[in-house]
Amino acid sequence: MSDADAVETPLDPMSAKPLYMQLADMVAAKISSGELAPDRPIPSENHLADEYGVARLTARRAAQELRERGLIVTVRGKGSFVVKKPPVKGESPA
Repeated sequence: MSDADAVETPLDPMSAKPLYMQLADMVAAKISSGELAPDRPIPSENHLADEYGVARLTARRAAQELRERGLIVTVRGKGSFVVKKPPVKGESPA
């Protein structure tokens, strides 16, 4: 198995937490660690689905969750990008 096929923390389908929420949390962690830089694209829904072994709709719902958290913005025809300045807890998005 190559490094590209390895997932550092696999999703737990037996958890009470929905898969889309687990996936959103993993992407959010990559954003906060700086692995996914501000104003740079996040992996596509298809790529996330393949990488984590989930349905594309699960990846789409994870992206929706990240938009609701104010961590990404989606530009039609271009993809989803990390926001330049993620919201601070307790602040409402501007």
